[in-house]
Amino acid sequence: MSDYTIAVKYAMIFFMVTMAIEWVIGKWMKKSIYNPRDTISSVSSGMTNNVKSILKLSVVIISYQWMFDYIKVFEIGSNWYVYIIAFLGIDFAYYWSHRWNHEFNILWNKHVIHHSSEEFNLACALRQSISDLFQVYFFLYAPMALVGVPPKVISILLPLHLFAQFWYHTRLIGRMGFFEHIIVTPSHHRVHHAINEKYIDKNYASIFIFWDKWFGTFQEELDDEPPVYGIKKPARTWNPIIINYAHLIQLFKDAWNTKKWVNKFKIWFMPTGWRPDDVTLTNPIETIEDPYSYEKYDSNSNPMLLFWSSFQLMVHLAMQFHLIYLLGYIGKDLAYDQASFTDILAGYQPLILYGLFFILSVWSFTSLMDGSFVMSFPIEILKTGLGILLIYIYPDVTSIYESINIPEIYIIAYLTISLLMTIVYSSKKSNWISQLISG
Repeated sequence: MSDYTIAVKYAMIFFMVTMAIEWVIGKWMKKSIYNPRDTISSVSSGMTNNVKSILKLSVVIISYQWMFDYIKVFEIGSNWYVYIIAFLGIDFAYYWSHRWNHEFNILWNKHVIHHSSEEFNLACALRQSISDLFQVYFFLYAPMALVGVPPKVISILLPLHLFAQFWYHTRLIGRMGFFEHIIVTPSHHRVHHAINEKYIDKNYASIFIFWDKWFGTFQEELDDEPPVYGIKKPARTWNPIIINYAHLIQLFKDAWNTKKWVNKFKIWFMPTGWRPDDVTLTNPIETIEDPYSYEKYDSNSNPMLLFWSSFQLMVHLAMQFHLIYLLGYIGKDLAYDQASFTDILAGYQPLILYGLFFILSVWSFTSLMDGSFVMSFPIEILKTGLGILLIYIYPDVTSIYESINIPEIYIIAYLTISLLMTIVYSSKKSNWISQLISG
């Protein structure tokens, strides 16, 4: 099990606890900062990203290890200051990768999920992408490789740098005086997540705010213009899988439908939101022009459905920790430095199928919160079939501790109840059916 996977396990526990604390403090301060459905969507998004990351379902074009081996001029070694150099280098790279994600159509799809929440709280920090299957910013780490920053230092600092961006996603902390000039604060990041015209595409920095001040992208939070959160083209769904790919699908549609061949190529590299004139006229898209008059997305307010969705979230949290356990249990005797690619693939096949089952399940129950029968029912059928396939072909996935397994009857019961709840709550008659069930 990798150091990153272990870090994810403990980070998720920490995130859940701090979110609960924020919710309690918000209630005490009489501030409504959590929408239950939005929170379920945000945490579900974070878990899908974790599954992708711990199963390494992405392609690194050129690894840092390769750059270190072949382009370094000299090696700094393991001095204390190498960590400072590396942390600054990582932060500099994050500033530019983050900025480019905002500025180009083809890259926005990697980041849109993070901005899709119409709330601003610690939960929305967990909205992380599953669509960034290719790591394309490797060249931003070349300066650190040139001066010989060891790969081990980078591997230690990368998760720390990522997790350090969690805390400032909150409305409960105001301006922080002197620190406003040095580090990214909640005030700075509220601006970054806002769709107000004055705030859009500002404050890209991750840890040190001086990058924005140096490169002309800084904007302070104004007392007379409270931030309105979300994206200009609202997601209008709780399903994080759809949000992850909606922008990319729209780009493909526009590239296909535009009449000019130059626009079919141009659209991918134009500023985010640019569309050819002909498709703008024939296929207009809803965008938010006046943030203060926009009504936030909401869906079925049925309390039983909300209870079921909350229960599903707890089940999936348990499944995520179970998958992390299985990473150290299945294939633990496989010598990866000697095994063939076929052996590794065969050893990880049940885990990859488990990850697919997890993604399908999130897709289904978050679409159910939208009340979408067309979306949730067929995905739930696929999930159910894959779940049954898993437990009978790969019984090891039911292991929870050494020789102790989850009884198959419990898994079948969950799959059956989940399918029935999908039918009940995604059908057009769900209101009277749920009322009959609840008495």
